[in-house]
Amino acid sequence: MEGSIIRKFARVLVEHSLEIGKNDLFLIAGSTLTLPLMKEVYRQALQRGANPYVRIYDEDFNEIFFKYAKDEQLRFISPISEYEIRKIDARLAILGPKNTKYLSNVDPKRQSLRGRATEKIHRIFLERSAKGELRWCLTLYPTNASAQDADMSLDEYEDFVCKAGYLNRKDPVKVWKDIGAWQERIIKILSSKKELRIVAKDTDLRLRVDGRKWINCYGKENFPDGEIFTGPIENSADGYITYSFPSFHGGREVRDIYLEFKRGRVVKAKASKGEEFLKSMISMDRGASRIGEFSFGTNYAIKRYTNNTLFDEKIGGTIHIALGSGYPETGSRNRSGLHWDMVLDMRKDGEVYADGELIYRKGKFVELDPHG
Repeated sequence: MEGSIIRKFARVLVEHSLEIGKNDLFLIAGSTLTLPLMKEVYRQALQRGANPYVRIYDEDFNEIFFKYAKDEQLRFISPISEYEIRKIDARLAILGPKNTKYLSNVDPKRQSLRGRATEKIHRIFLERSAKGELRWCLTLYPTNASAQDADMSLDEYEDFVCKAGYLNRKDPVKVWKDIGAWQERIIKILSSKKELRIVAKDTDLRLRVDGRKWINCYGKENFPDGEIFTGPIENSADGYITYSFPSFHGGREVRDIYLEFKRGRVVKAKASKGEEFLKSMISMDRGASRIGEFSFGTNYAIKRYTNNTLFDEKIGGTIHIALGSGYPETGSRNRSGLHWDMVLDMRKDGEVYADGELIYRKGKFVELDPHG
């Protein structure tokens, strides 16, 4: 990425996403391939009076861990990790993989065991975030691995990431604030609704959302962003859904996912690829078979699928439904060591009904233009 884009990228993260200020204890975590962005974020955070510190990781260590760790080591959570998540004011995680498939051959039972062990840390993280005590953001720095997954050259992928985050605009911070204002109009409509019905190819699913809060995502906790989500009532999901796109979790690819729900729980799960892994994750704990999040993707600058959930779940004209833990700020009470976003393309024939009224058709809200 060019230096001017990296500086703009860092400005959005520091100023808009995380609102870094004086004396903030600020963790910047990223892979060895994300150093250009990490350094610029670090510099700008210091200029704003924060106390940033850096954690650089290499995915090889994670691969070694899953290969050699005994069960008791998979269950072990460092007290340092718990202390850190209770004390930091802000956390930035920068994805930058060199191999997105490096965990493909790990026994899913070992991944499930680790997921159950880390649920406590994840719960503390979510609770502090919901109270406004911890600001966080997840982003991605373009690498060859991500470009290859998207069937692009690195130059093409860098341009894609730039446009997805509106970093090609003169003032991307203003753009994201304008998006937030537009999404707030949608939330006002959704907040009065009790039941949603999602209808698409091989999909007819009902969820209740009455009493739950809708969250406006405009570049704060994810970047790039563009979604509106809530946590459905835990026992309300009824029907079935077939996901359009392949889904990735824990370094595994799962294709043609079909889920059937009764009284909020998955009672049937199928996939053409990765079915054993899918079922293992769903059985991880009691909350893993329930829905923790329902979301509309609203970033119409992202038009194509790239095999990366951070971008794919934001595609304007999609929805995504996550199995597992919900976000407490929505009112969700679902707890799990799992949070797995799965994306459904609604742009061709999808419809969403709210309390029996059509509110969303072919990827757009019927009363609100995405650019209006």
